[in-house]
Amino acid sequence: MNTSLRRALGAAAALALGLPALAACGSSGGSAAGDARTVTLVSHDSFSASDAVLKEFEKTSGYTVKVVKGGDAGAAVNQAVLSKAHPQGDVFFGVDNTLLSRALDNGLFTPYEARGLDRIPKDLQADPEHRVTPVDTGDICVNYDRAYFAEHGLQPPRTFDDLLKPEYKNLLVTENAATSSPGLAFQLATIAAHGEQGWQDYWKRLKANGVEVVDGWEQAYNDRFSGSAAGKKAGGDRPLVVSYASSPPVEVVGMKEQPKSAEDAPTGVATGTCFRQTEFAGLLKGAKNPEGGKALLDFLIGRPFQEDMPLQMFVRPANRDAQLPEVFTKFGAQADAPASLAPDVIAKNRDQWVKEWSSLVLK
Repeated sequence: MNTSLRRALGAAAALALGLPALAACGSSGGSAAGDARTVTLVSHDSFSASDAVLKEFEKTSGYTVKVVKGGDAGAAVNQAVLSKAHPQGDVFFGVDNTLLSRALDNGLFTPYEARGLDRIPKDLQADPEHRVTPVDTGDICVNYDRAYFAEHGLQPPRTFDDLLKPEYKNLLVTENAATSSPGLAFQLATIAAHGEQGWQDYWKRLKANGVEVVDGWEQAYNDRFSGSAAGKKAGGDRPLVVSYASSPPVEVVGMKEQPKSAEDAPTGVATGTCFRQTEFAGLLKGAKNPEGGKALLDFLIGRPFQEDMPLQMFVRPANRDAQLPEVFTKFGAQADAPASLAPDVIAKNRDQWVKEWSSLVLK
């Protein structure tokens, strides 16, 4: 996808990898964090919202929005943990279910029950104390370049085990599980599929079959994946990439002529390789503008932002009343039975799993 998608931190090993510098952006007229009329949203590089929607919030609330981006979601969460004594802003958006326990255990957020929470399904509300608010969901899955497989007379892979077959050798690029939420989600998906005793052998075999690992989603999808418009320009030669089930609409939106069906889109989704992700936002503890932060959280789950989000960040809105655009429903995929792990299992094992994964795959 373009710069409008998402991504988790990993284990303690990720702390040593070095953090990217934060980049700030926002609407014109924005002022420094701490200004009583400015509310600062800290997020990953994939946060995106249309100017019209942000201006609507600014008009109705009286606050100017400033957005501070901190690299891939993993690095952004990591930075939030490391700087929690002096938070970079008022609201953090981008912690997902794979890393939620890390954020909560580190006391990043102040409880706040957002207005409109009654329109969010209960099964998405992971924290009974309302320290975080669910904003979106998405399935992380292997995507494939349809043209490559047609030209080579190959069927694209459908399952995790398919990725081990010799015909797919040197075709897959994935993200680092220690620095990227799609990478971590893909690792967790393989653990769910092969069990706590079998996933290590799976990754040994996947490594032997030529999987490439890069730091984050942007690099994987926009540089290395041959199926994306950006990847083609960059000379990407990997026809399989770990991305999102909602990635295909991104490619369609950028085309001069829209395909007639999902099968005619440039990219497809291996729905047997998916992991369900939920993304949250929270009021940062120590926020300089907590009232502005609360107003922003209310806005993030309101229909204007929720209905803008699918074609900005290509994820599904958490608000059950939000309407999806046709291009999203027509060309996006959704896994019927995505892999999943209980939050307490992830919380208990995540760091150790990522350390083991790093030892197996990166060395």
